[in-house]
Amino acid sequence: MRKPRDFDAELKALEDKAKELKTRKVQQLGELVIATGADAFSAEELAGALIVLAETKDATKREAWARRGAAFFQARSRRNAPAPQRDINSDPSQQGSTQPSSGSTGEA
Repeated sequence: MRKPRDFDAELKALEDKAKELKTRKVQQLGELVIATGADAFSAEELAGALIVLAETKDATKREAWARRGAAFFQARSRRNAPAPQRDINSDPSQQGSTQPSSGSTGEA
């Protein structure tokens, strides 16, 4: 005879996993705020900026913001990568540069 499933235990495990993921997400959002230097703003300013971002329907602006975000993460990963993993063909003066490669002036 097969052992019956313990649905209560499985549900509890899933709830614990969901809680852990939510906690990790909140922690990572806080780390992102600090890494971008946005921790210098008040909570009200950050909330207002995020509301504007969430309400923005202009695809061009959203794509520009996404490119800047991707460039931010790529620059951070290059700075944090051990020397053997870095691109040895890249210009050393350009390593760690946070300037967008799209030629934008930084205004979004």
